Amino acid sequence: MSGNILIIDDEIKLLKLLGMILSQENFNVKEASTARSAMNMLEQYEFDVVLSDVRLPDAFGVDLVKTIKTKYPHLEIILMTAFGNITDAVQAMKNGAYDYLVKGDDNEKIIPLVYKALDKAKDNAINKAQKNQTAQKGFEAIIGSSPLILQAKKLAEKVAVTDATVLLTGETGTGKEVFANAIHQGSERKKNNFVAINCSAFSKEILESELFGHKAGAFTGAIKDKKGLVEEANGGTLFLDEIGEMPIELQAKLLRVLETKEFIKMGETKVSKSDFRLIAATNRDLEEEIRQGNFREDLYFRLNIFEIRLPALRERKEDLKELAKYFISVFSQKLHISDIQATPEYFKALEKNDWKGNIRELRNTIERSLILMNNHILDEESLPQYSGKVSDEKDSFSMRSLEKEHIQKVIQYTKGNKAEAARLLEIGIATLYRKLEEYGLR
Repeated sequence: MSGNILIIDDEIKLLKLLGMILSQENFNVKEASTARSAMNMLEQYEFDVVLSDVRLPDAFGVDLVKTIKTKYPHLEIILMTAFGNITDAVQAMKNGAYDYLVKGDDNEKIIPLVYKALDKAKDNAINKAQKNQTAQKGFEAIIGSSPLILQAKKLAEKVAVTDATVLLTGETGTGKEVFANAIHQGSERKKNNFVAINCSAFSKEILESELFGHKAGAFTGAIKDKKGLVEEANGGTLFLDEIGEMPIELQAKLLRVLETKEFIKMGETKVSKSDFRLIAATNRDLEEEIRQGNFREDLYFRLNIFEIRLPALRERKEDLKELAKYFISVFSQKLHISDIQATPEYFKALEKNDWKGNIRELRNTIERSLILMNNHILDEESLPQYSGKVSDEKDSFSMRSLEKEHIQKVIQYTKGNKAEAARLLEIGIATLYRKLEEYGLR
């Protein structure tokens, strides 16, 4: 398997040694000794995997992970440290790193880890292509034939041909980004960018930088100029998910942009312009947030021009089987598994769930089912809550043994990607590392 690898380390001897080792595996290798030169290379060349030292002359590797993943989300990053610093490792994983290794102690792990990271990077490319295909389908990507989803779809189709601001409301996991994408694809702006961001995923400073961009030196870690999403959405659509989580100081700045179509980058005085359509989404009661002093009433009036409420999955259970079949198809392609049989008992078991996490919870459940199934058959025991099978061994009855077996299966499924495994297990990365140590699985 060929792949493009970037190594970042200021220890020149180690940099050259790693370059030689990886080149012997027929990887295409580039080398950088500073964060600045690495960022320049990332602009000039296409890479799949980055190996970076945690201590660089001009940057802290943990922060560099976030910078790279923000701009190049398809890349997988392995952080190298001279010490077994679990705090740095956990923070790096939170920032999007694939994994970390300790220099010297983990030399034999480098090649296998790079291959695993490369597999994940290839999966990222496939997922991106699939997401682009979904975006191009527009309203065809909205699955279901229940009255509630058809009503929401009808409203979305009507407003799509206008340039009105849209507010999508409903519980988390109900498919708001799919609807926003469909509205964009049904509009005259479809040939331009659809840009999305989750307002709850960033601190105030980072969210401001993501939205409006910044000049180099505007704050610690701002190595170079950055174009914000407001600018990228010029001529297209900006989708602000979980807008109810936006800090109130940024709400005022967003309101001014909506009123004037003008914005100012962080660290700059020059006024820039951007013509975009806004679609916002929230799972909160914004009128209650206004009463609590957490949301600006004037911004709410600007957003609430055309509201579409998306139904919870429990309100449209007649769509559950169709959605389940769709996700089975998606993950069977991703895993290269064919001839999957889903039993009637499997679908009946799905229908018993309340699905408080809605479509997102169903999607994750289907993905885990494919990990747990045997002989390509999806049945009750393929579901996570039924996955602990009884054996003759006394130890198999303990929660510890069941948990250990489940973690092993998930780690195997993710090809060793601990960040992805933690996501599927719905635990923090630090908790996963502790359990791996506890069960001797590290």
